[in-house]
Amino acid sequence: MDYSSELSEPILTDKRSSSVQLVSSELEETLSNTELPFFHRLRRATWVELKILCRLAAPAVVVYLLNNVISMSTQIYCGHLGNLELAASSLGNTGIQVFAYGLMLGMGSAVETLCGQAYGAKKYDMLGVYLQRSTILLMATGIPVMFIYIFSKAILIALGESATIASSAAIFVYGLIPQIFAYACNFPIQKFLQAQSIVFPSAYISAAALVVHVVLSWVVIYKLGWGLLGASLMLSFSWWIIVVAQFVYILLSPRCKRTWTGFSMQAFSGLWSFLKLSVASAVMLCLETWYYQIIVLIAGLLEDAEIALDALSVCMTISGWVFMVAVGFNAAASVRIGNELGAGHPKSAAFAVIIVTSTSFIISVVCAIVVLALRNVISYAFTEGETVSNAVSALSPYLAVSIMLNGIQPVLSGVAVGCGWQAFVAYVNVGCYYIIGVPLGCVLGFKFDFGAQGIWSGMIGGTFIQTVILLWVTLRTDWNKEVANAKNRLDKWDDKKEPLLIE
Repeated sequence: MDYSSELSEPILTDKRSSSVQLVSSELEETLSNTELPFFHRLRRATWVELKILCRLAAPAVVVYLLNNVISMSTQIYCGHLGNLELAASSLGNTGIQVFAYGLMLGMGSAVETLCGQAYGAKKYDMLGVYLQRSTILLMATGIPVMFIYIFSKAILIALGESATIASSAAIFVYGLIPQIFAYACNFPIQKFLQAQSIVFPSAYISAAALVVHVVLSWVVIYKLGWGLLGASLMLSFSWWIIVVAQFVYILLSPRCKRTWTGFSMQAFSGLWSFLKLSVASAVMLCLETWYYQIIVLIAGLLEDAEIALDALSVCMTISGWVFMVAVGFNAAASVRIGNELGAGHPKSAAFAVIIVTSTSFIISVVCAIVVLALRNVISYAFTEGETVSNAVSALSPYLAVSIMLNGIQPVLSGVAVGCGWQAFVAYVNVGCYYIIGVPLGCVLGFKFDFGAQGIWSGMIGGTFIQTVILLWVTLRTDWNKEVANAKNRLDKWDDKKEPLLIE
């Protein structure tokens, strides 16, 4: 089988037509042109890479931000009901709901890998089959997850949370049960569209859903008086709006005619292999997502748990909002590195790492400065309590450091995904987060009585060590070798089988 043509085949779809846009060699040629002065080459290469990066990262950032704002607005509404309601929604949203979010997003990421391969190999009909297989598996996974939601009160109390906060959090969580199955549909659909570089429609849909969510949440929570349960039910309803709208787009858009050919019985075949790939894809992401969830659960064990949870809730929400920018760059990094390695462009891959990491870090530094400047007033967007405001102000320096680290670490994780280092990063996450970060946070928070600041310090310590390790490995990477590794993986494909990449 001749792979020389496939290596120059592409992953970006021209939005103006159904044609496929080839991976450009302009960046590699610029970097390799020794006839040009060094700074001239650098300037031209930077401009080329920034144009590509903006086209990839900007739409992804918008989608993740809008989806995150939907959840954030619910917490803001709950915060204005009272400190108990803010603590309950924080524990339910960050302590329980994030479990399902990380699991479903991670498992749904298998669609991104397989649909990207099928699209590049021009097996367009397989994209719809992969979408259906993933949705079946995620829906089935949602059933046992649902029981965690149903018994959330008992689980939270068993973990040491106060009965008052656990009871209120359970009410909020009950309304999030429909959201589990919305996630099960949304993430496969989202990855299905992203594999074809169809991102802007999802952004428009998310924007419309946000407007509907904000208006209806205000009516349900304040006018109808449904409180925490109404807030979480509206959050679930808004996610289903996104799911239905995106699926309608797939059915009606001419851009999906070749990739969605209707429901197929093929979706029920090969489920075991697909499940193994889905689980493997989830491990790396879940280890990181659950890390922040565990931090919130630990904070609930502090002596003044309500104030600690309120302050952490505000800071985690802000951090999560800024983190969505880094997630967009994570996706762009993964695509850029994977494309350039597949196209046999080692210099372009190395240069893309520098540009995407530098751009993300600069943006994160600006955000960190803004947070520090607004440290004394930022909490009033979530709650009116002065006590919580003071606690948030004390945590703001830790928040700023986390934001800056999150400007680098997710991008390096995206580089790792582009290179196929998922298993290595999973080991790094286990060591840095669960062997260093969580124990260190517990010691500082409880043994040395530093409270929420101590817990967050441990989290920063784990993230910092992880970032240093990933940065060191990336700097020492032999990109010519990575190009060879990418070619070897392609050479292992059997054109009589569906392509699977898992190591």
